[in-house]
Amino acid sequence: MSDAFRTIAWEGDALLLLDQRVLPVIESMRRCTDSSGVADAIRTMVVRGAPAIGVSAAFGLVLAVRSAWKKGKSWRRAFDEAATELSGTRPTAVNLFWAIDRMRREAATLPDDPGAAFARLEERAIALFEEDVAANRAMGAHGANLLPAEGNVLTHCNAGALATAGYGTALGVIRAAVAAGKRIHVYVDETRPFLQGSRLTAWELMKDGIPCTLITDNMAASLFAAGKIDAAVVGADRIAANGDVANKIGTYGVAVLCKAHKVPFYVAAPVSTIDRSIATGKRIPIEERDPSEVTHLMGKRVAPHGVSVYNPAFDVTPARYVSAIVTEKGVLKPPLAHALRNLFR
Repeated sequence: MSDAFRTIAWEGDALLLLDQRVLPVIESMRRCTDSSGVADAIRTMVVRGAPAIGVSAAFGLVLAVRSAWKKGKSWRRAFDEAATELSGTRPTAVNLFWAIDRMRREAATLPDDPGAAFARLEERAIALFEEDVAANRAMGAHGANLLPAEGNVLTHCNAGALATAGYGTALGVIRAAVAAGKRIHVYVDETRPFLQGSRLTAWELMKDGIPCTLITDNMAASLFAAGKIDAAVVGADRIAANGDVANKIGTYGVAVLCKAHKVPFYVAAPVSTIDRSIATGKRIPIEERDPSEVTHLMGKRVAPHGVSVYNPAFDVTPARYVSAIVTEKGVLKPPLAHALRNLFR
């Protein structure tokens, strides 16, 4: 994880989440003391990024059991109700459902004693947190080898420590490359409409002293045309069995630019992001968010009242545009469907 800040912190009776809605102007932690508070934090994007959402949900379930224990109520009922609420927060990021499923399987093995159930589920959530950080560091080590010794890397959205339990996926690859002595400069897409690039990625990179330049999304093509981009690396919210990748809206455009200019397009994501139950990206559910994210900028209206708005949070990049998928188990190269099958054998 980055030593400069914490995204997620567990206190035993509360989950602390760095409020990403108010970065970079304000650095404040939101304290969640029950599962509904965690669900609201996920839904309203206090915490975002597929791995971070999954880890947060796991701790949300722990809080539900703790609350039931303290109130003398059925911890199993509280767990199930919390799991249902948390599952309904964000439909695209598969890590959310993966983490809840891991916690469900653990809960099924536990006794009725609520104190014992709380202790064991807390251990499992902490283990998921630690596994995510370890996976990100392993991804970084694998992916760093793909980046040039010196050059410019484009990234879209935020796939750093803020999007995970720590260190990051796409930014983890960049962090590892810089730590290995590579001279990397990062072009940061602002990532409209929620501005995860300008508000979060630029903030992270500057915290770690990694050279970066912020650009608006529609400037990327001109940089490719000028030969100023040597590689692009992004994260993922869900990867289909054939290698199609769902990531923040605008990612597909970056991939097309890479293909047109013969620049490698890399995706960094943990194995938990791979959804083998979905054959292709066409079946990945795409979340649509509130129109106000488009009509308003930092709380100020920038579009006329009553205008029709389309606001999908994600798009899908076909596998044929992906140069490699970096996971904690290694680098997967095309044909990706074959590589993904082998990964799970």
